[in-house]
Amino acid sequence: MSSPRDLLNAAKAEIREIDPHDVAARLGDYVILDVREPDEYQQGALPGAVHIPRGQLEFAVEGRIVDKTAALAVYCAGGVRSAFAAKTLQELGYVDVVSVIGGFNKWKDEGLPWSAPATMTAEQRVRYHRHLLLPEVGDEGQLKLLGSKVLLLGAGGLGSPAALYLAAAGVGTLGIIDMDVVDSSNLQRQILHNMDRVGMRKVDSAKQTLTAMNPDLEVRTYDMRLGADNILDIIDGYDVIVDGTDNFPTRYLVNDAALVKGIPVVHGSIFRFEGQVTVFAPYVGPCYRCMIPEPPPAELAPSCAEAGVLGVLPGIIGSIQAIETIKLLLDLGEPLVGRLLTYDSLDQSFRTFKVRRDPECPACGEHAGPIHIAEYDDLCMPHAVPA
Repeated sequence: MSSPRDLLNAAKAEIREIDPHDVAARLGDYVILDVREPDEYQQGALPGAVHIPRGQLEFAVEGRIVDKTAALAVYCAGGVRSAFAAKTLQELGYVDVVSVIGGFNKWKDEGLPWSAPATMTAEQRVRYHRHLLLPEVGDEGQLKLLGSKVLLLGAGGLGSPAALYLAAAGVGTLGIIDMDVVDSSNLQRQILHNMDRVGMRKVDSAKQTLTAMNPDLEVRTYDMRLGADNILDIIDGYDVIVDGTDNFPTRYLVNDAALVKGIPVVHGSIFRFEGQVTVFAPYVGPCYRCMIPEPPPAELAPSCAEAGVLGVLPGIIGSIQAIETIKLLLDLGEPLVGRLLTYDSLDQSFRTFKVRRDPECPACGEHAGPIHIAEYDDLCMPHAVPA
């Protein structure tokens, strides 16, 4: 029966080992893989290391390190687990794998660069466990969500489900702008609120619901009208804007300000039994003015209060907006940039239409002049009214 030392020697005979100084000299040439346990990783790690505990390596690595031809340097605490990990990686088809001699302990003792990585608490690891199981998210993605900032325009029908799911997903900061109060006529669709809060400021009601759901969350409230005088200051510093307003003046205002600041907008709208979602990524895909150069007459653009809306509908559209937001934050999949997703609840159908960037667009076109942030209250409705 082979001893542990015999097994280690056998593993080392089949792999290549490398001195830590040689890795440090070419740090940018390697994908660095840390196979230690989470508590070890929290105490310090190599710069930019991908962390996959040795016990999870076989089923997690191919989702985290896709390129099997990349130069891969594996380390543990002292060089034992990394040797076995390197052998396993070779068996999985990785062709350029080395084990770092002496592991993190030798690396640290030699005075080579390391840092204490951002980590999650034990409670957070339990809360986001299902995310951590997804190779496309994992620890790195969840930490990115926890550090992200999303601004929701409206705490109404679309803002409610979007806010709830973004809060539950662990987005660290949610800003909410809404100057309205909770009304009983809102409650068939605005699920952030309840009857006990009728008359309460919507932003305060939303904050109460969201912070009770997730103590990790910071909620910033803006109980004010969004206008040309404040929009650039309000949106500054946010990673994504979720647009849940239902009027053209605010949509054009948000579009222009987002172009100035370079912030993507996840746009959603609803009408009776139908909804639509798209993503406006500044200067990557079309902007709102490319899609709708001019607003329709006011009589053809009624609000939810005038035309009605099925209460469940904003839950579907707002949830899609939340998914698109997370995709943008984590660079996942193909966001709805240049595509308009429409939904008809009566026949349960989704359709996707291409939306092309207009080279002559006055806001983002090739010959567009400087963007002037201005009010558009003469278009359709006078103020922002969340769906």
